[in-house]
Amino acid sequence: MIPILTVFLLSMVPVLELRAALPLALLYYDMPMWSACLVTVVGNLLPVPFLVVWGRRVLEWLASYEKFGRPFRWILRLGEKKVSKMHKVLFVGLMLFVAVPLPGTGAWTGSLAAITLNLKLKKAFPPIALGVVIACAVVAAACIAGGEIAEWFTSDRLINLFGK
Repeated sequence: MIPILTVFLLSMVPVLELRAALPLALLYYDMPMWSACLVTVVGNLLPVPFLVVWGRRVLEWLASYEKFGRPFRWILRLGEKKVSKMHKVLFVGLMLFVAVPLPGTGAWTGSLAAITLNLKLKKAFPPIALGVVIACAVVAAACIAGGEIAEWFTSDRLINLFGK
């Protein structure tokens, strides 16, 4: 139960998200693929509705402060400026942005993009969810490939390849 809870909570942490939780589940805790993917995807998606629904209000509240609101005002202006240009490619763009398993992308950043573009949850959740599922498949494939490579290097095959 502790490994599942650890993986679930880690998948909700910004920046780390599914990209760190899935390798932990598969390679360290040796969880089955289906349960590791299920736990990490659900954990990664759990904060999204809260972020999208209340995030804009928080940004606007922070932007209202004269002394430290400048970066938050910039984020809001940026979103308003970009929203008119992005409506045609919004679904695919947001999905691909979330799907790329690199630092600075993911469900949290995708939610921030949805907030700045003033998207409602109904429009923002499907591309973010699909992006998280794609990211899960990419990270799972990388874990499988990495595990196979590590096994190859630690096995007798490498020793037999170069002779004794």
